[in-house]
Amino acid sequence: MEPLLIGGLVVVAALMGIGGTYLVVRRSPPVTVREPAPPDPEVMRRAEARGEELVEQSRRDAERIVREAELKARDEAVRRREELSRELDTARSEVRDLERRVEKREDAVEQHQRELVRKEKYVDGLKEKIAEREDALDKKAHHLDGLIDKQTKQLHELSGLSREDAQKLLLERLERELSDEIAKKIRQHDERMKQQAEATAREIVTIAIQRYAAHQTAGATVSTVDIPSDDMKGRIIGREGRNIRTFEKLTGVDVIVDDTPGVVIVSAFDNVRRETARIALTKLIQDGRIHPTRIEEVVAETQAEMEKHIQELGTQAVLDADVQMPHEKLVYLLGRLRFRTSYSQNVLAHSVEVAHLCGIMASELGLSPAIARRCGLLHDVGKAADHEMEGGHPKVGAELAKRYGETSKEVLHAIAGHHDDITIDNIYTVLVASADAISASRPGARRETLEKYVKRLADLEAVACGFPEVDQAFAIQAGRELRVIANAQRTNDADAVRICRDIARSIEQQLDYPGEIKVTVIRESRATDTAK
Repeated sequence: MEPLLIGGLVVVAALMGIGGTYLVVRRSPPVTVREPAPPDPEVMRRAEARGEELVEQSRRDAERIVREAELKARDEAVRRREELSRELDTARSEVRDLERRVEKREDAVEQHQRELVRKEKYVDGLKEKIAEREDALDKKAHHLDGLIDKQTKQLHELSGLSREDAQKLLLERLERELSDEIAKKIRQHDERMKQQAEATAREIVTIAIQRYAAHQTAGATVSTVDIPSDDMKGRIIGREGRNIRTFEKLTGVDVIVDDTPGVVIVSAFDNVRRETARIALTKLIQDGRIHPTRIEEVVAETQAEMEKHIQELGTQAVLDADVQMPHEKLVYLLGRLRFRTSYSQNVLAHSVEVAHLCGIMASELGLSPAIARRCGLLHDVGKAADHEMEGGHPKVGAELAKRYGETSKEVLHAIAGHHDDITIDNIYTVLVASADAISASRPGARRETLEKYVKRLADLEAVACGFPEVDQAFAIQAGRELRVIANAQRTNDADAVRICRDIARSIEQQLDYPGEIKVTVIRESRATDTAK
């Protein structure tokens, strides 16, 4: 590369010398072409000297340029050589680093392989030891099995008991020893579940009662009619009793006219008929015209008004319960419940109250309030016709609801099963049963006859006294609690827990009761002595 550069510089210098000579010649004064004259030797000499000087100058310039070019070429070559040296040093350093890293990795791999070999040897040793121990354990197990069989045979020979008898004795002993622990676990589980259930139920029921607190009054149907004077009794009876016979025939009730001053008694099993007869008789007494023709007119007019009034009562109940309007016949049956009472509680008001309670509890549980309210409103509709059809009111109500277009399975199941007459597998039926119990058992809602009250208390005590470990039982708190006195000699504390649980389950299975009954089993032993 360097000779080519030097040759190029020489050529450039020569061209520059030729160019300088050309410029000098060109700048010389123009020569006028004249006739050739004989050359002047002096002029020729000076021109030749000048040309030699120019050539010499060009040569020196060329040499100088060549020397400068050579110096530059040498400097460039030195610089490139140094750069190449530096690059080679850098590459060698990187190669050495790579070699060191590769050597380290090879050392790590070799060490890892040595560690794996060592671990494999250790594992093989462990496997051999484990195999030896397994063999030893198998031998010991066979030996122990033989010893156990031998000892078992000796025990059977010494005790005179068979294997089954020994197992029975052992199980009885374990049962006695673990009875306390079992009772403790049962008590802890019951308490925990009771606390959780009570907390959730109390919250839902409290919210339901708080949000719906209906005014409750005694809904007993009045079956007496006031008369202005006792002379009216004769007019009611009529000549030879024709007025009273006509009235009783048209209304289907019994009119009792006795010595009671100022009143006439209307008696009938059908509350609607009795109410219709009471209103018609009141109208006749107010009108004063009492004869068979007038009686027919007033009774027909009152029956029409009553039918309309019953339909209006049912419609109003549906609106109050915020339920989609059912079949008009079901609305009419709901209206008839206005004249039906259960333990002095009006059944229509009770149905509306149950509907609201069901809706509130369904909202708290994330269910459909509309379906729950419909179930609650129609749950007792069978009471409006249970005297006309065979079966209890749940069955009658479900048949009537299905007959008159009720297609909801939840509603039909709730009507038929709210008194546990069928297997309950629907959550809305549980809500209806709970709301029914809340509405029926809250203070002031119902009144119970003395005979039924005494019988219920006696049945409670009889269930508890049916257990051999029980000495006495007392129903207190109006039948809301049962105190049981257990025999201290025949029971222990663990047995008391079991007996309490068994009595509670027997009450659930054998008796019908509103709300809950708390069972308390008391066991104590007393020692008495006399100091003399």
